[in-house]
Amino acid sequence: MAMDGKELVEKLAKLSQVQSIKDIPQLTHALFPGTHCPLMGAAMAVGGIKDSLIVVVGTDECTYYTKSMTIHSEKFGGIDGRCVSVVLDDHDVTFGSAEKVQEAFKEIIEEYRPQCVFLVTTCVIEIIGDDFDAISEGLSELYGIPVLPVHTEHFKCEDHLPGLERTITVCAEMMKSCDSDNSVNLLGQRMGDFATTELYAMLQKAGVKIGLQLPCGCSVDDIKNAAAAKVNIVVNDIALPLAQKMQEKFGIPYVYFNKFVIPEKIYEAYKNLFGYLELELPEELEGLYQNAREEIEKTKGELEGITYIYGNTPYAVFEMNCFLSSLGMVPQVIQTNRYTEADEPYAKEILQYTDPYVCKAANIAPLQYVYDVLSPYLYLGHEFGNRLRQKGIAIVHSDRASGMLGFEVTGYLLQQLVKSVREAKEYRKELGL
Repeated sequence: MAMDGKELVEKLAKLSQVQSIKDIPQLTHALFPGTHCPLMGAAMAVGGIKDSLIVVVGTDECTYYTKSMTIHSEKFGGIDGRCVSVVLDDHDVTFGSAEKVQEAFKEIIEEYRPQCVFLVTTCVIEIIGDDFDAISEGLSELYGIPVLPVHTEHFKCEDHLPGLERTITVCAEMMKSCDSDNSVNLLGQRMGDFATTELYAMLQKAGVKIGLQLPCGCSVDDIKNAAAAKVNIVVNDIALPLAQKMQEKFGIPYVYFNKFVIPEKIYEAYKNLFGYLELELPEELEGLYQNAREEIEKTKGELEGITYIYGNTPYAVFEMNCFLSSLGMVPQVIQTNRYTEADEPYAKEILQYTDPYVCKAANIAPLQYVYDVLSPYLYLGHEFGNRLRQKGIAIVHSDRASGMLGFEVTGYLLQQLVKSVREAKEYRKELGL
């Protein structure tokens, strides 16, 4: 039975009504494809940390899911690799899992001899209330290696990102005080190769050493020596708690350098970074800034008045939609699973241009009925391209932006937008819209 698109739209909130994430509704209660579990996020993070082991404690469904996810990954080493499980049965759920975990751990240490273990709990552990913080501490003392608890209960999380955040945050427990080597740590990059980014190129030209890269590729020793850095660069919100802990514990400042698209935000992040490093700002940055501004002016006319629905992209949600609104584009629906104090200034600026609907992400099935009501030109994020085309909508691809940092992000986004707007106009012409 088809859904009523008008009824769905009427259930959505307006951005002007939002004060916290609680004010942002789901499009429907049943989600498709739905959100990823934070257990997935934890596995993704551990995959980037060599010499470490992930031990998943939970039901056979959770442990099978994690093993099947990692079994083909070179980072984990296949079926005999760095992902192991402690599978609970009815007895463990009823009487507690501590004894089984302690027995399994002896075998795990003898076979794998890891330098560090991430002990990951799942929903059932959090429901029955086993104290895995205490269990992890006892195992650390017994075996003389860091055993770090990571809680991944899905019933308290909107998606997989808390699993990534908690895994890298707990790494602070391994860090030790050491002399500064004037390096920078890169915290929070989830995908792509930092060495291919504009930011990396600027640091290389300035002779800056790159220290820890977490979670995109490091060793346990890199984590232990991370306090040698002069500055932490936070490129995703998942790394903010870790950066704040390191600032409190070691006095290391951090620069928030997310995947910004507003040229002024990018330039500000560069200035803050080189200020902390006590180095001259690279001369070419002024040229890159001016190029970005010129590109904006060149494309503004073609983008003005273009309506769109925002889905899941690598960009910072509200900063990016604020940028697009300033270009004259019109967001009709913004999908997000987060709304923080840092988003409020961007939301206020968006409201100076328009008042879009907002809803939770990861629910593309019912959106096809919303398309019929709102008839946007573009969809930004992941969707079925052919289905969109049949409705006169072009998809804006953005995955390549995952491996970018700096003014290159702005240029790439503008190119993709112009390309997709032209496609959308062709689709709409074909359909007589």
